[in-house]
Amino acid sequence: MARRSTSSSTGRPTGTGPSGPRNRTPQPVRLRRRTFGDVVKAFLAFVVLVVLVVGVPGALAVTVGWPLPRSAPGMDWLSQPIDVETFLNALTVVVWLAWAQFTACVLVEVKAAVSGVGLPGRVPGAGPSQLLARQLVAALLLVGATAASLTPGLSQLGHSLEGNQKGTVATAQATPGILAQQQEQAKSTAAALAEQAGHAAAHAEHGSTATHGATKYYRIQPPEGRHHDSLWEIAQRHLGDGRRYKEIYELNKDRIQPDGSRLSEASLIRPGWIMEMPGDAHGGELVENPDAHVSPEVQQQIGDYAKTGDHAQQHQEQGGGRHAGEDGATAQITVPSARQTGDAAGPATPAAHAQESSGHSSFGLPEALLGAPLLAAGLLAALGRRRRQALWQSALGAVGGRRGMEPPIPTGDAQDVQDALLVGADPDGVRLLDRSLRGLAAALTAESRSLPVVYAAWLSHGDLHLQLAQPAGKPPAPWQLGQDQTFWTLSRADAERYEDTDAAAPYPGLVSLGTMDDSRLLLNLEAVPGIVSLSGREADRAAVFASVAAELATNGWSDRMTITLVGFGAELTPLAPNRLRHLDDVDALFETMEAETRQRRGALGAADHHSVLTGRTGPAQHTRWAPNLVLLATQPSAEDAVRLAELAADAARLGIGYLVGTESGDLPGAAWAMEITPDGRLLAPLLGLELQAQLLPAVQQRAVVELFVEADPERDPDGPTTTPPFLVDISEQGRPAVYARLVGPYEIIGLETPDGERSPLLHEALALLLLHREGVHPRVLSSALWPRGVTEDVRDALLERLRGWLGTDPDGSPRLRADAAGRLTLAKSVVSDLDVLRSLYHEATQGKGVDSRAVRGRLLTDALVLVRGPLLADRAEGRYRWLTHEIIDAQLPLLVADIGLALSAFHLEKDRAEKAIEALGAALRTAPADERLWHELLRATHATGDPDRLRALAADLIARSGARGLPPRTEALLDELLPTWRDDAAATG
Repeated sequence: MARRSTSSSTGRPTGTGPSGPRNRTPQPVRLRRRTFGDVVKAFLAFVVLVVLVVGVPGALAVTVGWPLPRSAPGMDWLSQPIDVETFLNALTVVVWLAWAQFTACVLVEVKAAVSGVGLPGRVPGAGPSQLLARQLVAALLLVGATAASLTPGLSQLGHSLEGNQKGTVATAQATPGILAQQQEQAKSTAAALAEQAGHAAAHAEHGSTATHGATKYYRIQPPEGRHHDSLWEIAQRHLGDGRRYKEIYELNKDRIQPDGSRLSEASLIRPGWIMEMPGDAHGGELVENPDAHVSPEVQQQIGDYAKTGDHAQQHQEQGGGRHAGEDGATAQITVPSARQTGDAAGPATPAAHAQESSGHSSFGLPEALLGAPLLAAGLLAALGRRRRQALWQSALGAVGGRRGMEPPIPTGDAQDVQDALLVGADPDGVRLLDRSLRGLAAALTAESRSLPVVYAAWLSHGDLHLQLAQPAGKPPAPWQLGQDQTFWTLSRADAERYEDTDAAAPYPGLVSLGTMDDSRLLLNLEAVPGIVSLSGREADRAAVFASVAAELATNGWSDRMTITLVGFGAELTPLAPNRLRHLDDVDALFETMEAETRQRRGALGAADHHSVLTGRTGPAQHTRWAPNLVLLATQPSAEDAVRLAELAADAARLGIGYLVGTESGDLPGAAWAMEITPDGRLLAPLLGLELQAQLLPAVQQRAVVELFVEADPERDPDGPTTTPPFLVDISEQGRPAVYARLVGPYEIIGLETPDGERSPLLHEALALLLLHREGVHPRVLSSALWPRGVTEDVRDALLERLRGWLGTDPDGSPRLRADAAGRLTLAKSVVSDLDVLRSLYHEATQGKGVDSRAVRGRLLTDALVLVRGPLLADRAEGRYRWLTHEIIDAQLPLLVADIGLALSAFHLEKDRAEKAIEALGAALRTAPADERLWHELLRATHATGDPDRLRALAADLIARSGARGLPPRTEALLDELLPTWRDDAAATG
């Protein structure tokens, strides 16, 4: 299957100029001529319509007359007996109402048939009546020019109207019959699924390439109501097995159709096209060549089409052929068209410039994570939260002021994966996606509108495109309609104007599957009408499942969620223990999900919601309707597959999604089928997709898990290590050659200030290297300085300037070096005040200060003097954005608080309360939210013996706490030190 070219997203056929049509719809090609029987049927339909529309009211007027009372009846009328006249009048009223309803149906159907625009409107409560009117009008107009666009003939009379109104799946140009079939599969009974398996087995016995008889052709039918033709359904009707659609596709691929376009993908077919059928095709809708029952014009078209077979085969053998999608037709899951206005390109993403920024080398970093910006951003954010949690837990459990400050530095594969996360992550993309979706939910809530069903989201050239299951009207501003009624589009410029909102996450089940050209596809697993199956080799499937699980567990555009991993992924639970749930086997899955399915159905009914989407807007949005996405990596048995299909039949409405692995590619009840190939392509022919898959291979998966396990605060009771990664010589003999002050305003001592516009870049690069004494990968440095990408020569030029600026040590060695792995490191002669701060505290609490009180006091005092404010306090807006990936913003306040607490304890040992208060006040300026400092300040103030001063401090604490109130431990301490504090607080209001 050929990849879509970029031109496919423009919606224009090749060669169409900018002013040409976006989708050229061909005129229907009639493959049967009018017969005498058609004329007879049309005449009979005309007679029936005249009798029902004209004859019935005429007969009623003549025989019965006016059936209603001439004046308003009194209350005694209700107690009178019903005579024959009253009964006939009541019956006449009922007949009049039925006639009026039928006449309205006739008018609606005639208007739709004659105009040829849109679908016939629905007359409320007129299912059978409207179907009868539709068939009569169709038969009447069968001999007219508009018959090709009408519904089936009189042979289908008696079928329910609802049976012909299948759900829309994509767009007016799409192939919605695909999804109609998918929904029918997902909701089919066990007997139907077993029958399908039997058909497949029978087909395997006699082969799928049987040919006999004359060549037969089929005309793609125009839409019937909302039902569109598809190759799957054609194969189901005329070959006995929908899975034989591939044979039809191969017979007709790249052949020129009557309208001049070509069949390039199985899901891209148009009304009026001609399909050559396999020789064993059967059914009354087929036409043989030659066929005397068709007009000479149609015979000519079929003859011309038959001649293209050899040409198409020749074209394919020569390696020619057009890219898929060049005819501009719209697939069910469709790459969105490029924006026609504004900046179509938009800002580059890390995935887009990953190759550009490093030439043709990844420097040994895992490519899978370099090309997964949303997954990398989620993992990086979750890892940062885990490391901060370890720091805070260690701080709360600290004894005697001795506490670990540094998480372990990863090595080997874990270090490479961490670097790849730093390079590949796109936190801005995650933030914009989250704000955009929540902003949409908030806007729809304000308009009292429900959320539309979204099958997929595309991130393309900086814009966000939501592909809806069916048209949902005009989107709220600043969203706009996209290339058709089923696309809602938001430009990046509009998305950046969104602010945080408290709206619930509307589509938490979106997960990245891969990229097509420059567009990234996120499939909404929660909205799929049934099961999504994934076939391919076991290792390849495992890489897809791991990627899906990791992104769902850590993504930034969802609130609460459960990801149920069945038979695999127990090792992944450290990524998000609150989201990931592991079940051992399918039996446990059925026990769990059958109960949950019943509970969700009952909850939806009790809340009077049709689906979970209606429960994500309005007042209940934060309290319910979290999705449960089930990932079953191994193929279930035939019996379990049938049971699973029944369980998933109503899953989309309930907020439950199923992704199931299969070895053969045939899974009963699968709504959407995908395949992962050994070369990393994700194929979904019926959806018209061929993606470069997003994967998390086993090696990278183990390394990611290792990062999270090492950062787990529960893993090591002592928390992070107590030894800084880089200790400096704090004696007079250890004076550095280059000294950078990072804690507070950024200053550099020992170097000349660089001239020109490159000075900020050099300062930022030096700061990054100073905060990572273990070394910085060149790719990490370039992605930090140029988040939107940079070429290799620009990066290398900066590194040369940085080397020249830092200079060399007296022994001639450069101060900027590369270690054996190629990571950039600084010489020991280049030092920051943060290095000195860590070294002073370490020496005071674990070095010479342990045995010498005087040394400890001097070291702690010197350390606190170094604190001049927050880290890089005067950094320019828009720069140093890589700090969001760091935990230094949590480390520095905790370190300063530790120093303040240690120095306070040092002074209180000698009853120097004022000195202790001074030290605590200095620490609070950098760590104002540290509860330990406030507790120690209360004790030091109590030690002064001044109750008024203690009351003032208590009042200040109460005012700072605001509506949240004081923490319980602070209240308990005040009860001990100042028992009257509650009365004082009440007296002051």
